[in-house]
Amino acid sequence: MTTAPAPVRSGEPEQARPVPLRRNRDFILLWVSAGATALGARVSGIAYPLLVIWTTGSAGSAGLVGFAALLPNLLVQLHAGAVVDRFDRRRLMILCDLGCLAATGAVAAAVLTGHLWIWLLMAAAFAQGSLAIFYRLAERAAVRHVVPVEQLPQAMSGNEARTQAAGFLGQPGGSVLYAVSRSAPFLFATVSHLVSLCSLLLIRKKFQEERTEQPGNITAEVREGLAWTWRQRFLRNGMLLISGTNLLFQVVSLALIVIIKEGGGSAGVVGVVTAVSGLGGMFGALTGSWWIRRVSLRGMLIGGTVGWALLVPLVGLTDNPLLLGLIFLAAAMIGSITNVAGGIYQVTVTPDRLQGRVGAAMGLIATGASSFGMVIGGFALDHFGSTRTVFGVAAGLGLLALLSLLLPNADLPGFPPESDPEVTAARTPVVPAPAGPAAGPETKTPSAQNREK
Repeated sequence: MTTAPAPVRSGEPEQARPVPLRRNRDFILLWVSAGATALGARVSGIAYPLLVIWTTGSAGSAGLVGFAALLPNLLVQLHAGAVVDRFDRRRLMILCDLGCLAATGAVAAAVLTGHLWIWLLMAAAFAQGSLAIFYRLAERAAVRHVVPVEQLPQAMSGNEARTQAAGFLGQPGGSVLYAVSRSAPFLFATVSHLVSLCSLLLIRKKFQEERTEQPGNITAEVREGLAWTWRQRFLRNGMLLISGTNLLFQVVSLALIVIIKEGGGSAGVVGVVTAVSGLGGMFGALTGSWWIRRVSLRGMLIGGTVGWALLVPLVGLTDNPLLLGLIFLAAAMIGSITNVAGGIYQVTVTPDRLQGRVGAAMGLIATGASSFGMVIGGFALDHFGSTRTVFGVAAGLGLLALLSLLLPNADLPGFPPESDPEVTAARTPVVPAPAGPAAGPETKTPSAQNREK
């Protein structure tokens, strides 16, 4: 995570240049905290369907647990954004870690004592998913307060690489831990949240600007964030497109486990495949800035959707772990690149006071329907088999690829859309004053693999 020397901001003396990110204590602590939380979530996230499928053999039951884990994207997201914008973000993240620690600890205890019920797994998964939304929105909004504006692109690329690394290590790690002991993944996740909690307690800087206005009606605030997001044509249409891909990739992710199990593979094989896909995500994150300089944001979304539509049919034609790993590697790389580009665009056009609510509105639009993907996937896999289910998903992605051609144009930060006065005006609040806080938090658009899964 090295950075090139940043230009001096207007009104700042030469000696006020920011230190490299690797020497920014608070950023590193925040980066480690979010990384530990993401790693714990990935380890426990892959363990839930493994536990259900290898214990009961029912893809439908696994789909119900997956539905509970993703349902907060639909029910919790909007009000979570309003809470993030009105309360102390650091304290909120601490409470989230404590709650996740309790949820994963309860599942580990249930497995160890042999008292395991589907409803308990659903409740724990729902709690984890809900708290993860609060944590994610608060962390995104916090980045701009620990990183100078000049270093924001590097910080966001580093954060995306961190998320991909968590997937690279967490998903295969969860599979391996599950092979060792059914409770091990949940015990590991509990320790990860404890590490995250300790890192947060060591951070000195505040995660938000001082609020001069009194909090109003929370429903009105939610409406304000949703209305602002809906007025941004590219954000709105792009998130609706990604919503469809996220829903369909929930089906593909569940199908992957079933395909490997039907082919005689173990939970460890699932981990290997997801590890390979994690490499693709890391490569995409590290090359994101290269693509941004050469391809328009609209072009990235169109190309990404077309790429996914071409890749998914291949999943239904093989149960070879190596080939499946390469397919998911390419899909994850596409998603990671669009995450970096879309995050830079969103953070530049959003005022600080709306960061939580806009992030929540985008998340609702993009991932709100994803929970139904697990239920649909479980039903389809039980009744139609993995091959026909995957081909059905491929047909849906092909339709979305055609619809992506209707996306409007959007300029990336550094190339302001002069023809769009609303977006140009929205940029104004994030221009740094000489004595003010640094700009924009990291945000990311949901992608093919829906990184929070």
